[in-house]
Amino acid sequence: MAPMTPPPVALTIAGTDPSGGAGIQADLKTFSALGAFGTSVIAALVAQNTQGVQVVHQVPADFVETQLANLASDVRIDAVKIGMLGSSEVADVVAEFLATLPSETPVVLDPVLVATSGDSLAGEGVLDKMRGLLARADAVTPNIPEAAALSGLPEAASPETMAAQARRIRELGARGVLLKGGHLDGDTVSDLWLADSGEHWLTQDRIHTKNTHGTGCTLSSAIAALRPQRDDWLSAVTDAHAYVRDALAAADTLDVGKGHGPVHHFHRWWPAG
Repeated sequence: MAPMTPPPVALTIAGTDPSGGAGIQADLKTFSALGAFGTSVIAALVAQNTQGVQVVHQVPADFVETQLANLASDVRIDAVKIGMLGSSEVADVVAEFLATLPSETPVVLDPVLVATSGDSLAGEGVLDKMRGLLARADAVTPNIPEAAALSGLPEAASPETMAAQARRIRELGARGVLLKGGHLDGDTVSDLWLADSGEHWLTQDRIHTKNTHGTGCTLSSAIAALRPQRDDWLSAVTDAHAYVRDALAAADTLDVGKGHGPVHHFHRWWPAG
């Protein structure tokens, strides 16, 4: 029997979600579902559920630094996903950590600023620090409001203005941008992947469900999990997009919480009922 190839090791640096649908909990589920071994560094402690965010407890930056250094001294890191950072001081620590990684290590930045419930998840100064991280991001995955905040442009209202925002974010340093178009009206949803390979639109029928909690976390972590297993970024983004589409389509088979429930991370493996 041929020896088994070890799975890639993916790291998530993000905040927590006790309800399990977003944040680090969602990232680790996604890594596992897509064949990556998940590791994590907690950047913020969040008391939240499917109905909203109650309290954000800032993790001291020096403790985040210790977590990162301790992990990297022992464990190979094949891809990194960055989510909620909580404070500008933590963002500085993350930037310093990224500078120690080999330049070929894939980095996916999910610029988490607001929860699905509408609650703010970013402390003062975090937006500017997020812009600073763009220069090390191989892929950044904003929704339309986040892209407006990052780019300084008005919120996109059409595919043309989405493309303008994505181009602006690339000008700020990001190598690739996956701009999610779910905030636009219509029976279809179009996301734009913009990179050196050009513009690639990923379009699907809109899935009508309230259970969208953690969709952005799941998409960004799916890209991070798949990039070491795919030949190029477009393949990783396309396959991650399909995974999230199916997880969203299966979300109503779960019964978690009274608000915006989670997507179904293990839809491919759990029995349908």
